[in-house]
Amino acid sequence: MDPYFDLYAVISFSEDGTEVEEAYAVTRGLPFGFQFKVGKFRSSFGRLNAQHPHAWDFANQPLVYKVFLGDDGLVEKGVQLNWLAPTPFYLLFGAEVLQGENEQSFGTEGFEVGDVKVGDTKKPNLYVGFVKTSFDVGNLSFLTGLSFATGHSRVNHLYADHPHAFAGKTKLYGFDLTAKYMIDSYRYISLQGEYLYRDQKGTKYEYDGSTLETDELKKKQGGFYTQLVFKSDRRWRAGVQYNLINKNDVKRNGVKVNLPDDLPAYYAMLEYNPTEFSRIRFQVGQNRAFFHDGKRETVNEFILQFNFAIGAHGAHPF
Repeated sequence: MDPYFDLYAVISFSEDGTEVEEAYAVTRGLPFGFQFKVGKFRSSFGRLNAQHPHAWDFANQPLVYKVFLGDDGLVEKGVQLNWLAPTPFYLLFGAEVLQGENEQSFGTEGFEVGDVKVGDTKKPNLYVGFVKTSFDVGNLSFLTGLSFATGHSRVNHLYADHPHAFAGKTKLYGFDLTAKYMIDSYRYISLQGEYLYRDQKGTKYEYDGSTLETDELKKKQGGFYTQLVFKSDRRWRAGVQYNLINKNDVKRNGVKVNLPDDLPAYYAMLEYNPTEFSRIRFQVGQNRAFFHDGKRETVNEFILQFNFAIGAHGAHPF
């Protein structure tokens, strides 16, 4: 075992091929409470982003994460520096310098539209900062944090059904809070939530093959999820989750675009864990955040999920 570094790699397999999800090195014992990470890793922005999907309490990603960070979340190549403060309670400060290739809110690749050429962003393109703290009140434990991310944006959807592109800058703010009450060594009640706010400014390009339109675009959008999970014994868990995009303020050339700002989704799950290495989860939900041709499209979801772990597996975070 290396006395100075731990090495981690997560490789995912799918019908589309193989992908290195994470591969990074992290220091084992820097002085004064510092820790350094380098490679490709899940950003520590927020609460849920750093967790792998198999560790989530629900089968799908919260709505606000999907809208602001896409299906994969914020997984980037870069470096991270953490400092654990010498306090009697948990207090962690961290900063990340990342490539910023997440196109949902950032992106690095330029594009050409009509006679206009927008260049690539300079790398590194994304800067993240966060502070996290935890403390106990009897059997009740709290974990909370603040996060911030900023970077330039490049979005190229010129080959979509509605060809458009965007170049600008994005600021992303996050607040998370988790409260877990331990009834005994197995049973607990957990309340978890996050609020994300995105401030995006730049230029939108629309091109139909002959006419190019450019608009000044400003977006101020926010949303949250909150979930309650009850572990009734060693094998069973149940939970509910509520999602809402509650701010969708979009302006084109200073004129407000009429967009809905009440985009909800609801989920409930029942889970059985035969062993520590297996999980069977049934989840139902309703997503009312989709719009097509100006009309709300309600999506009813039924998910049966099986998770299996093989071999040694590290403990999941609190």
